[in-house]
Amino acid sequence: MRRSALACPASDPDKMTKAAAGEADQVVFDLEDGCALSQKLAARRNLIEAFPKLNFKGKIRTFRPNGLHTKFFYRDVIEVVEGTGAHLDSILLPKVESATDILFADRLLTQIEQNTGLEAGRIRLEAVIETPTGLLHVEEIAAASPRMAMLVFGVLDYSGAVGARGPVRDQAAIYHYPRTKILAAARAAGIDAVDSVTLQVRDLEQCERDARLAAEMGFDGKWAIHPEQVKVINRVFTPTEQELARARELVEAYEKADVEAGTGVFVYKGEMIDAASLVAEQKKLAVARKIQNLTADHADRTDSR
Repeated sequence: MRRSALACPASDPDKMTKAAAGEADQVVFDLEDGCALSQKLAARRNLIEAFPKLNFKGKIRTFRPNGLHTKFFYRDVIEVVEGTGAHLDSILLPKVESATDILFADRLLTQIEQNTGLEAGRIRLEAVIETPTGLLHVEEIAAASPRMAMLVFGVLDYSGAVGARGPVRDQAAIYHYPRTKILAAARAAGIDAVDSVTLQVRDLEQCERDARLAAEMGFDGKWAIHPEQVKVINRVFTPTEQELARARELVEAYEKADVEAGTGVFVYKGEMIDAASLVAEQKKLAVARKIQNLTADHADRTDSR
């Protein structure tokens, strides 16, 4: 479950500790844009020390290496996975532009697993789509490897790459095409799609507007760069009790219509309902079950300690 994915610079151990203890569904310790050039190697060491030490409370544990075309990438992956691979769930690859980028990372990861005894294929790959080239190849990227688990839209780098003028604010209107294309590619490949960050860190109303539009489009969650954004994003992507009640009613009514009338189409409070109408409702119920299971698992681990 990825309602929220919180990025945290690996150069700051205090922020890493707070992120692990926070409310995000996924925590991404960042070696790329979040770290100054002079801090890259120290941040890598911080990250390797942090993963086995911190209590992530059931979160997805991820790190973002430097770009595949930088001198840091291969050492980032080798040292982190060899050093703490057992405590790692996924690797978020930045600036992915082709399926060959994914295949290169996959093969490198496979070799590390073979040499360290890590379970083959357990560590997943995720890709940030943040260049025009990456967007044009996004379908192939999404389906490039069985390890693929998520696509993320990187709005800041993308806006710079296309030559946008001024600060990025109205993402829904200006960047509708890349978001829709990324979402479609993720769904076709059967993986998650996470929307871009709201850059106005202290404008939580803007963050909520962006999150609601992303949820309405069909995204699984949204990228965050501040813990306060996480609270807003989680609330938006969590079905309300009213939504869950409607979902249960619709599923039950559909099953009843089939059994009693032999029909797959009926009217519910003036609205036509058929099998296609149930997809969104079933997703809400699935999210609610995941939240319930995650809460129960965390409670069990806490009790056992």
